[in-house]
Amino acid sequence: MSDDAQPLTGRTALVSGGGSGLGAAIARSLVSDGARVVITGRSELTLKETASRLGPDVVHAVCDVSRPDDVARLAESLADEEISVLVNNAGIAGPVAPLTEIEVQDWDEVFDVNVRGVFLMCRAFLPAMTARGTGDVVNIASVSGKRPLLRRTPYCASKMAVIGLTATLAGEVGPLGVTVNSLSPGPVSGPRMERNFRLEAERTGSSYAEAEETFVSRSALGRMVSEEEVGAAVSAMLRMPGLCGADIDLSAGMVAR
Repeated sequence: MSDDAQPLTGRTALVSGGGSGLGAAIARSLVSDGARVVITGRSELTLKETASRLGPDVVHAVCDVSRPDDVARLAESLADEEISVLVNNAGIAGPVAPLTEIEVQDWDEVFDVNVRGVFLMCRAFLPAMTARGTGDVVNIASVSGKRPLLRRTPYCASKMAVIGLTATLAGEVGPLGVTVNSLSPGPVSGPRMERNFRLEAERTGSSYAEAEETFVSRSALGRMVSEEEVGAAVSAMLRMPGLCGADIDLSAGMVAR
């Protein structure tokens, strides 16, 4: 395959939450574009199995991005790697409940992973990028950060925070040669949405199929997006050198302004 077909040849990408779901799909897309990829997550077994499936250009490292000591150890272990792409994908869905029924520790856990994790990873890996005068950061946000999603206040608030972090950080490091953007997927077919539909069906007394249809009917295309589409979108963003400070919707038309 030619270098034109593999635009990330010679670059190393770090993908948090890369052991499964969106992270694994993003890693797969980056590998197909020629990148060497490091995936991180909390489960050694899951990471190892995913890395072995994705091929020899994928290595793994255990890291809880919400823990400063974990992120510091990760950065130290990768000191000899030239990480030029950072994809902050690690995130959790959090509780499905009215705000008044959400426990403080559940709220804090969502922000620790979804927002603090992005902060810690950027703080650890941006200095080397800015010193080289080149690099790309893609933060995985959500359309749920930009429109109401009832009974999901911690998740929605955390994703809006990621979008705000992205816009401001782009202004800080863009002049130093580093692009920072966010990708906001809509509902992605997979285990997380299946969990949400199940919980919503239990809450409302409806069937799983009814809960899914109510949600999916809001999209222009009448469907959710796939993990593979999210991976392809990250790759596409990295092919756009003029993209900086942007938030890209990938929602099958499920965005209400």
